[in-house]
Amino acid sequence: MSDLLLALGLVLAVEGLVLALAPRRIEDALRMIASFPVDRRRFVGLAALALGVLVVWLVKSV
Repeated sequence: MSDLLLALGLVLAVEGLVLALAPRRIEDALRMIASFPVDRRRFVGLAALALGVLVVWLVKSV
């Protein structure tokens, strides 16, 4: 449970930092993502999910 909370805290810290330092870039990125077809957004989301699981698995196995 503490690992999950740590991961959540890290995600919030990174996203907060990006929003604080480059809010206009986030708006541009959201517009670009919204222009993608749904299938491409789904693929990118699944790829990010797989990469995240792989990173967690590698870190936990060391």
